[in-house]
Amino acid sequence: MTISRRTLITAAGGLAGGLLLTRPARAAFPDRFIRFVVPFAAGGNADTVARLVGQGMTEQLGQPIVVENRPGAGGSIGAELVARSTPDGYTILIGPNGPLVNNQFIQAKVGYETLKDFMPIGLTGIVPHALVVTPSLPVKSVAEFVALSKSSPIEVATSGYGSATHFTLERFIAKTGANVVHVPYRSGGALMPDLIGGSARAAMTEFSIPLPLHVDGKVRILAIGAEKRSSLAPDVQTMIEAGVPDFIAGSYVALLVPAATPSDVVDRLQGALAKALASKLVLDQFAKLGIDVVTPDLMTPTGVIAFLKNDLELCREAAKVSGMKPN
Repeated sequence: MTISRRTLITAAGGLAGGLLLTRPARAAFPDRFIRFVVPFAAGGNADTVARLVGQGMTEQLGQPIVVENRPGAGGSIGAELVARSTPDGYTILIGPNGPLVNNQFIQAKVGYETLKDFMPIGLTGIVPHALVVTPSLPVKSVAEFVALSKSSPIEVATSGYGSATHFTLERFIAKTGANVVHVPYRSGGALMPDLIGGSARAAMTEFSIPLPLHVDGKVRILAIGAEKRSSLAPDVQTMIEAGVPDFIAGSYVALLVPAATPSDVVDRLQGALAKALASKLVLDQFAKLGIDVVTPDLMTPTGVIAFLKNDLELCREAAKVSGMKPN
């Protein structure tokens, strides 16, 4: 039997059409669980934010979010894991200051570049850094603290060498000329018993840590590195009010995915994050923890990129003037 050319073309077209109809369409994102990688142990600020924001984003995305703690190397191990993961939106870094900015100035080898290897989704919140003293130290303001330090050096504790609060302390020294000796601890929580007891005379730490003790009169917060006073401690000045110009400093948490993640996936995640941050659940818990929700522009990739570039330059200058060296 002879088959005409027209019959062949018609048959081929029908076969192709059938194949197109049976080929499974690409599933809409997300169609399975999402992983939040926290580059620190459970229980810290980044972990707490991850679980709160994850709950809110789960409601928006309709898929569960699993928090996975991958501590080590000051957060660099977890950050590199995400940077090298499949860029599909299913693996997200919960990124604090350390792995995103600070580590590149104190670690000789970091296996990623923040602005090259990641695409930010958005920033969540910022806990202002606070200068806090033991009540026995005879100062009630930043100006009095600086003046006293110039007559005799004051030891100031932070949550560790190269930590976010250490960088803030170095910036404070450069801005004010305070004569202080840095005393690194394992964490902000670890230094508080010594501050209460008086064996540590001062600390630069996250505002949320000494806040209950300040309210009870067990320690004294002199100022915070925020744009405005906190409603949780309206008696405490900002650093700017206290005479330290343009001084904003805090511990933040950003959400980031690998740089090659499709833009529509990033947009979907960003929208879910923004709605989660506006939810009553997150707002109420952030308020209790002393976390300031960021402005809408910082909930966007573009806003976070500008924010991180600025923080990189601030920390670069702090590392330079303090003599910090990678090791």
